[in-house]
Amino acid sequence: MKILTLILAFFVLAVASATTPKFSEPNLSAPKGGNFVRSLGGEPPTLHPIMATDAYARRVHDFILDPLLERKATDWEWAPRLAEKWEISKDGKTFTFWIRKNAVWHDGKPVTAEDVKFTFEAVFEPKYQAAHMIPSLSGIAKVEVVDVKTVKVTAKDGYYKNFDSIATMDIMPKHTYADIDKSKKMTRTVVGSGPYKLEKFDRGQKIILKRNPDWAAAQDPYYKGAFNFETIDFRFYKDENIEIERAKKGELDFIELRSESYEKKTSGAPWGTKLFKKKIQNDAPKTYGFIGWNFRREIFQDRKVRVALTHLMNREEINKKFMYGYNELAKGPTFNSSEYASANVKPLLFDPKKAQELLTEAGWTDSDQDGVLDKTVGGQKTSFKFSLIYPNKDTEKYWTLYQQDLKKAGIVLDLKYMEWNSFLKLLDDGNFDSAALAWSATDIDWEPKQIWHSTSAVPGGSNFIYYKNPEVDKLIDDVRVTSDKNKRREKLTKVFEIIANDAPYVFLFNPKYSFYAHSKKVSQPGDTLRYSAGLSFWWRLQP
Repeated sequence: MKILTLILAFFVLAVASATTPKFSEPNLSAPKGGNFVRSLGGEPPTLHPIMATDAYARRVHDFILDPLLERKATDWEWAPRLAEKWEISKDGKTFTFWIRKNAVWHDGKPVTAEDVKFTFEAVFEPKYQAAHMIPSLSGIAKVEVVDVKTVKVTAKDGYYKNFDSIATMDIMPKHTYADIDKSKKMTRTVVGSGPYKLEKFDRGQKIILKRNPDWAAAQDPYYKGAFNFETIDFRFYKDENIEIERAKKGELDFIELRSESYEKKTSGAPWGTKLFKKKIQNDAPKTYGFIGWNFRREIFQDRKVRVALTHLMNREEINKKFMYGYNELAKGPTFNSSEYASANVKPLLFDPKKAQELLTEAGWTDSDQDGVLDKTVGGQKTSFKFSLIYPNKDTEKYWTLYQQDLKKAGIVLDLKYMEWNSFLKLLDDGNFDSAALAWSATDIDWEPKQIWHSTSAVPGGSNFIYYKNPEVDKLIDDVRVTSDKNKRREKLTKVFEIIANDAPYVFLFNPKYSFYAHSKKVSQPGDTLRYSAGLSFWWRLQP
């Protein structure tokens, strides 16, 4: 199941297409072999198939674990993966999948329908701590083993994305993960049935994958030109400057770039000869960065305060100064060009005067003239001070600018850069004031329950800021059983409007482009496929 996952890097993964560029097609005769070295970004705390919550583990899982089906990067139609065929009942509530007869786990044991049944049931076992997955799979009523290679999943409601959620769920072997206590300790190993096997996980250094010669889907027409490298070497470089220097020395074949780096750090030798930068547009699902306010802190429970804090974020200046105007100002919980983004909602612009008015209305004044706003809370004078945690050092200049503007308004912001694993622990524990990071995205059709429903406000859930709005809950619940696309759109647009109005995040930017660089050692079908940059279809050039 391709759930939304947390990512450390901002504004580099997926973009809205303002024009209609010419998209590439896979090269079905791409040669096999060679090594591919890329930066993973952050180091995943665990590679457990269902306990991992971050995008770094997800990127590794995409090569190791097989879902039943996957969306094609060329046209978003379904491609068979672990299942060779499938069937949907007339009432749309029963889904039958036939597993490939030659499908085996990386340890050589056959993949069975019992493994599929176990995987779905494990998500709902509290000891696996997979709360982030439950919202998308909550429509499942039962999973039945028809025979060794056939499984039937029955939905308890008419949730319009039941099939999508089930089909894209990564399947794991029961014989490896059924012992919960043992499997929870398997943080540096993962067993799947996908095109690559995990060969090595060196903490603080790298993850190495090796191509699986027994991958069952290898002969499927869609995968003829895919997964060409013999080995994939993921490095844990969190600093983009280090990534760029490593790439210039020929030590990395692929890096993602921010707009600032694309403009300022990618000229001169070896750029254009040994290293090539790309600026692309495609129709991939969209990611966005944000600052989230922890609703368990009393200071952020007042909507006027949250709106004021957004008005004090000079996104216009950040976009102009650091991002070369390559972004749009985000206005709500999905990308601006989405069919669910209400035209009635406008971005909250930098407006210190308006912010001051709202803060005054909320009772925040500088009563002792010390330059810091204060308010009597519970009989005690409380100064307006809070901390912002963030896991990406490259974005620190954005928060420094924000810190300065907050100071002018009488608010003290303490900036706290944190290592990724420590950052995630604070989110899971709820032990933070505000947090800056981003959501990845995996589907072009917005489904807000994972992040915005109150049932997701649980330990390990994706609603880690504990945002709760009964009207939003009801609309989301209604949407899930609304089969009519136009009616769903109407309700989801309302959800968008309410969340945007509540300002639970500072919604930062919607990228217009995505940027990356690759070495001359690798080739590609083209700069981008329609729904991804197409890394799975790249290949190594012979020396």
